[in-house]
Amino acid sequence: MADFSLTHPLSGFFAPTRFEAEVIDCIVVGEIPSSLNGAFYRMHGDWIYAPKFKDEASLSADGYISMFRFADGSVDYRGRYVRTDRYNTQIAARRQLYGYYRNPHTDDAEVRDIDNPGRRTAANTTPVILAGKLYATKEEGLPYEIDPNTLETVGETDFGGEWKSQTFTAHPKLDPATGETFAFGYEATGLASTDIYLYSFDEAGKITWEVRFQVPYSSMMHDMSLSKDYVIIPGGGTVTSKERLESGRPHWAWDSERPSYYAIIPRGGSAADIRWFEGPERSIVHTANAWNDDDVVTMDAPVAEGNTWPWFEDVHGAPFSMNSFTIRRLTFDLRGNGKQPREEILFKQEVTSFTRIDERFSTTPNRYIFVQYVDSDKPFDAHLPDDPRQRPVNSYGRFDLVDRTLQSYFVGPTHVLQEPTFVPRSPEAEEGDGYLLGTAHNLKEMRSELVIVDATTMQECARVILPFRNAYQVHGVWASPDNLPLK
Repeated sequence: MADFSLTHPLSGFFAPTRFEAEVIDCIVVGEIPSSLNGAFYRMHGDWIYAPKFKDEASLSADGYISMFRFADGSVDYRGRYVRTDRYNTQIAARRQLYGYYRNPHTDDAEVRDIDNPGRRTAANTTPVILAGKLYATKEEGLPYEIDPNTLETVGETDFGGEWKSQTFTAHPKLDPATGETFAFGYEATGLASTDIYLYSFDEAGKITWEVRFQVPYSSMMHDMSLSKDYVIIPGGGTVTSKERLESGRPHWAWDSERPSYYAIIPRGGSAADIRWFEGPERSIVHTANAWNDDDVVTMDAPVAEGNTWPWFEDVHGAPFSMNSFTIRRLTFDLRGNGKQPREEILFKQEVTSFTRIDERFSTTPNRYIFVQYVDSDKPFDAHLPDDPRQRPVNSYGRFDLVDRTLQSYFVGPTHVLQEPTFVPRSPEAEEGDGYLLGTAHNLKEMRSELVIVDATTMQECARVILPFRNAYQVHGVWASPDNLPLK
């Protein structure tokens, strides 16, 4: 019996949904743009069984993948759980067996595996397209291949034994100019280890390069950035240790006295070629883009000056206070002996960390960043839990890095937006000419809605209405029939 009301404070719109679904020819308000032909995939976290601990992070919720399939002006929906080892084991036992996020010491004895903790992954973070295949990914373990049409789980993969890390990032980066994909695993050799394994894949999915190195201290390294000549991986702020895990605490804590750090790795280089930079206390969860002009590397990202994780306790006992993200530019000059990046705030507007760009322009200087934010001047006529994670994120912003202007879309007074994904109007379209796809929580009607926004005017084109609510989304990706074998 999965009684969430007594075991965990999940209620209202944010209670677990616990069902799979299929909707043929969804209700559409407005008109679907004729150029949209493909599939919009999203990863969610949805608890099958209530978590063991009331202070558990939603990072551990079971993985669920959904798809909006666009064709000929209509949209179908499908949603399925990812059949990970964790999911299958829980279903067989008909109860929760797993403890804190990334801490197998808190699991029930029959599933506890300290030597290979990645086997407990929920695979709930990012749908990734790599060499014509679709994967459900999460940085705590290996990817699970997903059938792009049925959403059935094919199985876990280590890419034919070539991927040696126990973990795989939720944010690989594709170079649109070369077709290469870069990915890494942190805590690559086990819990609290400082090992990083970094790889590149060619267009056929074959691993062509590997470099292994150590970071200054074990920290959450959720995202990366890619320029023409370099890979940039930021870390810092979060800390862990074997002692912490063995004592039964959550995997991560926040240490405000730890510096942030940045590994700048030459593509195709060795560990000896890595340049390290260090900065003050920072939280960088996601990046926007990077490029380099010879030996000067630039990275844009939402950056906060302190802890942004309500679940991660401060090691010095400070109470949690949400630190806000702003879009900043970090510049790394590799020509001298400097070890601290130059940092510039590009926009004072507070944003979430869920930034997206027109990815055809990755690795080169781009003009636009798309991101959710809270427009406090807009009305809000709904209720959210008293929780710092839940804010009325009611707007998408198109941030112009050239003019330093903001153009926005407001979803309405009873809705909360999730991460946008950019889809170009055509392969030849100019940067930013296309559509934003993103789902919204309709808190009043208790349902999920997909909004389609013209990214040039930031005006809504259409909404796709689901007759139910989805569990919260983490990340999404658009696939055309050129990317995946869609039916």
